[in-house]
Amino acid sequence: MICILLVAGHGTVLEAQIKNDDTGLYSHLTGVPKALLPGTGGKKILDFWWETVNMRQLFTEVYLVTNADKYKHYERWATANDFPVENVVNDGSTTLENRLGAVADLELVIRSRGLQDDIMVIAGDMLCADQNFDVAQVIRFFRSKPGELIIYYQLEESESSSSRGMVEVCPDTHRISRFLEKPQPDLTASRLASVVFYCIRRETLPRMCDYLSLQPRANDRSFGRFWEWLINEQQQDVFGMKLPTGFQLIGQVGLSDYTRWLTHYSSKQQNKPAKPITCRSYARVGLMGNPSDGFHGKTIAMSISNFWAEVTLVDSQTLVLVPHPLNDPTEFGSLQDLFCISRKEGYLGGLRLLQATCKKFYQFCSKQGIALTKQNFTLKYDTNIPRQVGLAGSSAIVSATLKCLMKFYNITDNDLPKPIRANFILNVETDELFITAGLQDRVVQVYQGLVYMDFSKTLMDQQGYGHYVSLDMSDLPTFWLAYLSDPSDSGRIHSNIRQRWLSGEQVVLEAMKSFAELTDQARAALQDRDWRRLAQLMDQNFELRRSVYTDECLGPGNLKMVALARQFGSAVKLPGSGGAVVGLCLDQDKLVAMRQTFQQAGCVFCVLSPYNPSATGSAGSP
Repeated sequence: MICILLVAGHGTVLEAQIKNDDTGLYSHLTGVPKALLPGTGGKKILDFWWETVNMRQLFTEVYLVTNADKYKHYERWATANDFPVENVVNDGSTTLENRLGAVADLELVIRSRGLQDDIMVIAGDMLCADQNFDVAQVIRFFRSKPGELIIYYQLEESESSSSRGMVEVCPDTHRISRFLEKPQPDLTASRLASVVFYCIRRETLPRMCDYLSLQPRANDRSFGRFWEWLINEQQQDVFGMKLPTGFQLIGQVGLSDYTRWLTHYSSKQQNKPAKPITCRSYARVGLMGNPSDGFHGKTIAMSISNFWAEVTLVDSQTLVLVPHPLNDPTEFGSLQDLFCISRKEGYLGGLRLLQATCKKFYQFCSKQGIALTKQNFTLKYDTNIPRQVGLAGSSAIVSATLKCLMKFYNITDNDLPKPIRANFILNVETDELFITAGLQDRVVQVYQGLVYMDFSKTLMDQQGYGHYVSLDMSDLPTFWLAYLSDPSDSGRIHSNIRQRWLSGEQVVLEAMKSFAELTDQARAALQDRDWRRLAQLMDQNFELRRSVYTDECLGPGNLKMVALARQFGSAVKLPGSGGAVVGLCLDQDKLVAMRQTFQQAGCVFCVLSPYNPSATGSAGSP
């Protein structure tokens, strides 16, 4: 691949204002070409781009095209920066009036140097808010698509679409369906702005000659007009890739605009999160319908603030995943200590969850056309969610890790919408770590609060996710939770139900339909504040589960906790895959005695504190 840096523009406005500035602050910049003006990080603007593309493993050659008026400046810059002087191309223009136009400048380099390869084109006078993005990732994405590539970014609130080339991008294929050069705001709702950063296939290069033959005027030989012609009129496949950072072409801007954007981007560099990013995700209890989430059913689940997983991310020179001292032990008091810990805790701590999430995150962004910056970080986690009792402890760690990564890399809700985020978390566990799981836990940890979920086959087939509704959490009754202090692996409780369901066993199919019906009735009870009806439905949910899974599968520990709760007239069911029970006791005076009874039986008992994101105004951070 060949890279061509364009610096042939005539910045008459900026140059004139620098020359005529009477403050004396910019006198040393008089006559300096735009691309050689100071950029962010104490470098010239062009220095940054040369450092970015000066990689022999990516580019066979790098060319710089400039005008006759500034040629000597760039020749001197080339000798001082180990840029091949013979690759500096002079387009012969001396003024704005006799300029060739950006497309003609590119065609000049290609024709005069006989280039016959894929081309990356970058404006060398473009300010970049973040100087660490990965060009190799851009090239990999370009080569994965059957067309050209345009880089775009999300406009900041202060930026107007009428000063940019705007793109409309299909979120599924990443194909650019429409390109609008500096449109009026009412012509498109898109806030995605293209920059002069393109990849063009060798077979498309002749199309530039076709376009130039139609456009004799330099004003019409801009890349914006070229892409409008190629995409909108010629219907050629052109794809988009998002960089989660801002760009500004110095172009024809004045001194005030240049200094404003330079200050804005420099302050962003200085304010990059030296302080840690810390995010939490909470445990959940399934109040109704589980385990039908894995069988196209319906469920209602609730986040609880009693138990949480917390992940902290901080900038670092290398990427480091820090083992948890309790959950990822590497030192033991003795061989017996290792034996006891391994027997109770198993061999799989949270470190694998961090690693799998990072791997899947990079894979997702690459596939979705989001070029990540080249920044390293250190990740560590903490959690108080009891293990192996079906409270979604693993997915909480994955969810919190994902929140940190999204903040660190400036990935927005538009880039990774909530329904897709839940799918992502599930895929980390099922695809990467082969954990048996359904969507319920991941949905409620993404949406947080009290969530109704419909996973009907029609919805899942049509859109790839279910229908999710956040329910009113005001004036909820008091729920309680009890769990075994020494549980077995909660995953075993799934037994052979999936095989029976896939084979079409009528008993299982009818049970999953019944779980969905109970969930709809529970949603109505919650809306009506009919807690007695909700308690009845919780009991029915357990009995239905018991009938289809059998006592042998549920296990003596779970059955024992259900029996203890029913001694006090409390509704009770399993909140997850096993090892814990959640209940609703309408006679709250019995809670103290119930706690004592569970504790005497060797169980942990607590009253639940629902996590209500709307009440706290939180996004899952402590």
